[in-house]
Amino acid sequence: MTKRHLIGLVHNALVPETRRAAEVLADRLGRGSCWIASAGELGAGELGAADLSDTSVIITAGGDGTILRTVRAAAPHSIPILGVNLGRVGFMTELSVDEAAEKIPSYLDGSRRIEERAMLRATVEPVRGDGMTSAIDALNDVVVSRGAVPQLLDVDVRVNGVRLITYRADGVIIATATGSTGYALSAGGPIMYPEAEDVLIQPLAAHMSLQSGIVVPGDSEVQLSVEASSEFVLTTDGRTDAELTTGDVVKVKRSPYVARFLRADPPAALYSSLTRKLGVRGLADKPGAAP
Repeated sequence: MTKRHLIGLVHNALVPETRRAAEVLADRLGRGSCWIASAGELGAGELGAADLSDTSVIITAGGDGTILRTVRAAAPHSIPILGVNLGRVGFMTELSVDEAAEKIPSYLDGSRRIEERAMLRATVEPVRGDGMTSAIDALNDVVVSRGAVPQLLDVDVRVNGVRLITYRADGVIIATATGSTGYALSAGGPIMYPEAEDVLIQPLAAHMSLQSGIVVPGDSEVQLSVEASSEFVLTTDGRTDAELTTGDVVKVKRSPYVARFLRADPPAALYSSLTRKLGVRGLADKPGAAP
């Protein structure tokens, strides 16, 4: 694919069979050209930067969660990901475990399409001046939601500095097109074309407020702050990153990085794949339907 010569194999440390699958793939591809790590090890920076800069592709064995952990390390190095599904739905995965050994070599010869997906970057401006200020990149979503106390939040949302709405809700999800099939979908949000750069603002269980999501251009900066005296948390891609308090401001904009995935099928194949993974039968699946 490039002059880089290493192939990374990333597995889910909580699922032993994914480690075994990674070992089998390493044997088939050649141990000397591969490294193996868990998604947790990769996320914790336990793999050297030199190894990543010399890696041409990362193959994940697991589900979408494994990919979400992997992409944070892969995206800054522009490394494409090939997902082998050992999870449940696997919206972002490309191959089933049964076909992986046979088909993976055809993805390594440079002939496959590279699909690019937008990512988000979240930063926090703490009211106390002593909280988290570092940037966090996410592929799926950035979520501001209530903490341990079961109460509604009043979340003020601004787009490019202009007030949009104050949601009274359990929280607010800021999602990429990729994330539109994740947490945002369970909250009633729309499904977006995965290579779109637009951003979805989706409330969580809104009460006496607008419940539908709002799509804004991808170059927008979305600002979230919680009114009244409340504690709330910031999560990115399902991982809690910070406990925040009233006055803290979360700013979300497009990340300078993109996630890259190896794909065999053209972009339009998304539609049949999506309905299949959601378990929805289309007209063409019904008996007697025209070919």
